Amino acid sequence: MHAAKELFSHRKFWAARFGAAPFLPMSRAEMDALGWDSCDIVLVTGDAYVDHPSFGMAIVGRLLEAQGFRVGILAQPDWSSSADFKRLGAPNLFFGITAGNMDSMVNRYTSDRRIRSDDAYTPGGAAGARPDRSVIVYAQRAREAYSAVPIVIGGIEASLRRVAHFDYWSEKVRRSVLRDARADLLVFGNAERAIVEIAHRLARREPIGSITDLRGTAFVRRAPPAGWIEIDSTSIDAPGPLAPHPDPYATAAAGGAAPDQADSAPQVVRFARQVPNARRDASFIRLPSYEAVRDDPVLYAHASRIVHIESNPGNARALAQRHGDVEVWLNPPPIPLTTKEMDALYELPYRRVPHPCYEAAHPGAAKIPAYEMIRFSIAIQRGCFGGCSFCSITEHEGRIIQSRSEDSVIREIETIRDSVPGFTGVISDLGGPTANMYRLACKSRAIESACRKPSCVYPGICPNLDTDHSALIHLYRRARELPGVKKILIGSGVRYDLAVKSPDYVKELAQHHVGGYLKIAPEAISEGPLRLMMKPGIGAFERFKSMFDRFSREAGKEQYLIPYFIAAHPGTTDEDMLELALWLKKNGFRADQVQAFLPGPMASATAMYHSGRNPLRAITRESERIHVPKGIRVRRLHKAFLRYHDANNWPILREALKKMGRADLIGPGRQQLIPAWQPAGTGDDHEGRRRPAAAMARAKPFRTQHTGLPDAPKAKRASGQVRGAPRATKAGGGKG
Repeated sequence: MHAAKELFSHRKFWAARFGAAPFLPMSRAEMDALGWDSCDIVLVTGDAYVDHPSFGMAIVGRLLEAQGFRVGILAQPDWSSSADFKRLGAPNLFFGITAGNMDSMVNRYTSDRRIRSDDAYTPGGAAGARPDRSVIVYAQRAREAYSAVPIVIGGIEASLRRVAHFDYWSEKVRRSVLRDARADLLVFGNAERAIVEIAHRLARREPIGSITDLRGTAFVRRAPPAGWIEIDSTSIDAPGPLAPHPDPYATAAAGGAAPDQADSAPQVVRFARQVPNARRDASFIRLPSYEAVRDDPVLYAHASRIVHIESNPGNARALAQRHGDVEVWLNPPPIPLTTKEMDALYELPYRRVPHPCYEAAHPGAAKIPAYEMIRFSIAIQRGCFGGCSFCSITEHEGRIIQSRSEDSVIREIETIRDSVPGFTGVISDLGGPTANMYRLACKSRAIESACRKPSCVYPGICPNLDTDHSALIHLYRRARELPGVKKILIGSGVRYDLAVKSPDYVKELAQHHVGGYLKIAPEAISEGPLRLMMKPGIGAFERFKSMFDRFSREAGKEQYLIPYFIAAHPGTTDEDMLELALWLKKNGFRADQVQAFLPGPMASATAMYHSGRNPLRAITRESERIHVPKGIRVRRLHKAFLRYHDANNWPILREALKKMGRADLIGPGRQQLIPAWQPAGTGDDHEGRRRPAAAMARAKPFRTQHTGLPDAPKAKRASGQVRGAPRATKAGGGKG
């Protein structure tokens, strides 16, 4: 792994003399109270400002403050004009812009492209506080307000849209958001290292156009630098001949060379394996151009595969993608933070509450749902090596797990216990993107740095992966022994195929850290969709369930698993959904809320949805074609199979079962799925009705979540309904 400068080793900027602010200022009056005449950096976010380390802008803001900079925040500014963007004056160094902890389109629209009626990251849960494609709109308004101030974009929306990407809401391939926002720099992934370097270099009066060497950044340039080796991406995967035949990798504009490229054209290498390792840091991979992937779904799938292959910070090369007459250039991903850096980052002086302006504006009615859900939770790790094709976590946070020290986590629990209003002794979560990857890593750093596998746990758990859960078990035990702490709950998703490798962990979890219900994510049961999701077979879930039930009984506890499933994922047929519905009925699970697959930008499953090809394997013109359930009717049908018990879904299910030749499943028997009769006031009149948006807002974007409870006591079933806001991101810069 490449060396990286320690995050807190920079000499502090002169404004450090002002000390830490109670809250990062959101108004001129607050700046005056702090003695500031100006801000060095102004952060713009689509979320309300909550000074809590589960909110990306709080992390970035407090980190920059710790470097000595004066940081102001414009949270959910009025985007109808540039006036609100002048509220704090022109920043001395740059605007930092993010859509917030979620992609703005995922935040505002359901998987059926309907506008949500609420927003969990807004006071009172009110909808409409942010625009569509927030990063683009905010960047435009900031440029209108102060045209000379550099603009740096980041967070989940910018990170996942850093290259040409399929946009589900417009059903087309869009340009890199860097081009549409006309920003100077884009920071992707966990942005702490890059944003700190950018701030210090701009403070030294370096022009932002000269900052082209930072990992985890993307920018526009006219041509590749002289002397670099260009690797044609088709030498890694060969999409095959094109029709028509113009070269999709051409870097020259029609009729001649690119403006500043004629005298410094890079050497073109057609076979990646011929590139000497010594030249890796001076080589880049040319992706098909934006225009090529826009017009050719096969090339889009090919480009998506290359982006995912080149995601390991230990061996990734720079990427270049032509957009018209310019290059969008992506440097390799950022180097993960060390445990020492993670500790320092999460122990900055967060107030752990929303900015007081919200309560002042709406006394007693300004609760922010996302904050209410996570205010007593603690991030102990980042990253995920699961590589699920539908999920955005790996694309944003990376596959290498970054863990905090046990002492740091204990100190944060004590801080919550002693200072956060309303604490009753219950920590709602110790986790991260997953609950049980804490301190898990490859047994060999050399292998880890060289590996290009998209997942460490699919199709089976890699023999090089350390699956020892003892460090996590010890953390759990130490945390629950703290005075004043009554219960430590685990709210993050448990990776059950890992958990079964450590029966002691499952025992610890079931007997001490479950509040009656534990959420788990098999996602599907059929081999077809599971293979494309990169999820383990249902056997792993059943092994975990057996362990969980046994240890719960030993502790004298009645506890249930709540499985999540995805409807209408690429590769899923009607027959797969029928099989799942029958499995649910056989096992006594009833789905409370269901959401169809939402093709989020940059996910591998989104490339499947758009192209009908499988980018988990090499892409050719003749490569595997996959079934993609598209259209409102088939998506509703797949959701209806998950809610087979809802009488409103019976008409569409009866019609489907007859077409599938499975009319034998219609009737009153225990082995039949739905009855032939229809209760009054249900059925066609209610089909496709819109559910409240709060029911759609869930913990992890781009995936289905629902409550499934055994057909046991009705009171138990009712109390198990999951309600709540999307889980706030634990990534510096935001999450999806």
